[in-house]
Amino acid sequence: MATFLYKLGRLAFRRRRYVALIWVALLALAGFGAASASTATSSSFSIPGTEAQKAFDLLEQRFPDSSADGATARVVFKAPDGQKMTDPANKAEVNKIAGELKSGSDQIASVTDPYTAGAVSKNGSTAYVSVSYKVNSMELTDATRDALEDAGHTAQKSGMTVEIGGDALQVMPETGITEVIGVAIAAVVLVITFGSLIAAGLPLLTALIGVGIGVSTITALANVLDLGSTTSTLAMMIGLAVGIDYALFIVSRYRAELAEGREREEAAGRAVGTAGSAVVFAGLTVVIALVGLAVVNIPMLSKMGFAAAGTVVIAVLIALTLVPAMLGFAGKRVMGRKARKAAEAGNRPEAKPNMGTRWARFVLRKPVWVLLVGVIGLGAIAVPAASLEMGLPDDGSQPTSTTQRRAYDLLSDGFGPGFNGPLMVVVDTAKSSDGKTAAKQVSDEISGIPGVVAVTPAQFNKVGDTAMITVVPKDRPSSTETENVVHAIRDSGKDIKSDTGAEVLVTGSTAMNIDFSQKMNDALLPYLALVVGLAFLLLMLVFRSVLVPLKAALGFLLSVVAALGAVVAVFQWGWLGSLFGVEQTGPIMSMMPIFMVGVVFGLAMDYEVFLVTRMREAYVHGEKPGQAIVTGFRHGARVVTAAAVIMMAVFAGFIGSSEQMVKMIGFSLAIAVFFDAFVVRMAIVPAVLALLGKRAWWLPRWLDRLLPNVDVEGEGLRKELGGAPSDGEGRGDGQGERELARV
Repeated sequence: MATFLYKLGRLAFRRRRYVALIWVALLALAGFGAASASTATSSSFSIPGTEAQKAFDLLEQRFPDSSADGATARVVFKAPDGQKMTDPANKAEVNKIAGELKSGSDQIASVTDPYTAGAVSKNGSTAYVSVSYKVNSMELTDATRDALEDAGHTAQKSGMTVEIGGDALQVMPETGITEVIGVAIAAVVLVITFGSLIAAGLPLLTALIGVGIGVSTITALANVLDLGSTTSTLAMMIGLAVGIDYALFIVSRYRAELAEGREREEAAGRAVGTAGSAVVFAGLTVVIALVGLAVVNIPMLSKMGFAAAGTVVIAVLIALTLVPAMLGFAGKRVMGRKARKAAEAGNRPEAKPNMGTRWARFVLRKPVWVLLVGVIGLGAIAVPAASLEMGLPDDGSQPTSTTQRRAYDLLSDGFGPGFNGPLMVVVDTAKSSDGKTAAKQVSDEISGIPGVVAVTPAQFNKVGDTAMITVVPKDRPSSTETENVVHAIRDSGKDIKSDTGAEVLVTGSTAMNIDFSQKMNDALLPYLALVVGLAFLLLMLVFRSVLVPLKAALGFLLSVVAALGAVVAVFQWGWLGSLFGVEQTGPIMSMMPIFMVGVVFGLAMDYEVFLVTRMREAYVHGEKPGQAIVTGFRHGARVVTAAAVIMMAVFAGFIGSSEQMVKMIGFSLAIAVFFDAFVVRMAIVPAVLALLGKRAWWLPRWLDRLLPNVDVEGEGLRKELGGAPSDGEGRGDGQGERELARV
């Protein structure tokens, strides 16, 4: 592989104008496709194989006019002090607003009258109008949303407090400014790392081209493939982070080859042949982790994974072709001013021990202590993960400045927390001899369940073979008490089916959340086994070792569990919550563990591959195991540190979002990258390798013969090209050898 990539790098450098033209043409083509494509709607959210989804599908089939998948809104009114919502003036105002809502948009399916629907609180202080729409929240027009918001403003003039809840006002959070902040921090880190504006700008430019092609392609295909707007957000987040990192590694290796006195084309070929091999395998681990999300069997999540994986593939191809082409345009300006002057004077820079070298030598002196501190530290941070409660955030987790949160609080005060997440019970009486009796039995059974405060009479469809019953639980939608109510209804439904033949199904947003969380729980272990297993085989191929991939996988699991512990402490327990803008603690988003495993595993293996391949390369070229660790850190620590800081900057930018879900994703990914890059890869990995010595690179002979040799470390390339070894390859510095003699 190294030989092939070496030739590819030289070709791209030599034919740089054609290579650049091809990528610019692809960007223009993708941009044209995105500009001419119709606006994307939200991806249809379904959870195949769950009871809530089965009930939802039955509702759409048997109640075709109910707009089961449509957006909903609740306009909540609170009377001024000393007044009631049943007062004639307030009642007239509410009826007037309900009428305006009906005529305000042709997307509205129905608007309820609170005075006939029992939507007035017992003390008369609060009432709400329920609005349902024919389309989902992402398909609502701006005019429809404006009409909903204007209805609230009209009522406020009369002295009433009016707030609007539900998903009708839900829009995709704006992330543009946070992306800009992430790119700005990345630029500063790159300038500090390289000491050259040209070298710093090159990874940014190529990463933005890759993200532009990836996101534009997703936008162009959004309607055809039913891709939601969240898909492009994830693809942008991952694509930007890995795009900068992969280009960073190629540019860094190119500069090292130039410093060795090689010609520019030769340096580009060797950079792509060695660092490019690591990029390919690092990219493959990310792709495996993202494509593996299909195991969960939730179409929306699978599409997000495939789309993000496509962006990673583009980032790898750009690193292997466009980056060497751009290096050709950059000339020697890719080096810092001091390095250029030294090269012009014919002086080779002295190999002074850098921070990476000094840190590696410290770890080699105290490997047991470093290992213990790293493992115990991450283990302590991981402790809160044992208390992990999963669910999906509701309006109660929104900032108190939003109308959705204030509407949630008004409903909780006036009717009880459960009114914010009513359960929809669907009774299929098609196989029952007496449907009405069966439905009444269901209502009676549910009324006796602890934690239920209200049960509406059964509403049958026109054919009379399906009934809907609305159940209001006592507690808020995301509470464990409400989850127990759902399970209790389902348990009682089994007995009713055996008695009457009627099938009882529970759905609604709360039940969907519960089923979604359960599906995520069930999929976590198979997903972990698939991703870690495939990546283990891949890393065994790369490092030709059994213990190195095993250590990589165990270290990753430690960093992910520690990151989950930090997420629980901040978002569930509220520790340091005010620092991160957490206004309401609650369960952790149910997709978070799988999402973290998928994204962080791929990124963690990036650092493993880039850092350890350089150690493997030095070991294969004749260095002792300990000195190979020092060489790997001398060449890789600075670059891996820069890559991790860039990745953290990109993810941390999302912590500023007003959406709790986006905030949680940003925090979890940033903290996980911090733990994995700086504790696991920079401390635990060299400590373990130091303790293992030569055994780290052991591979059974039968397995060595069985595994194909992909030559990631460039041994075959080195034999083919001949010439003197580069700095640190096969030599080692005297100071390092003396240091190792003491270890």
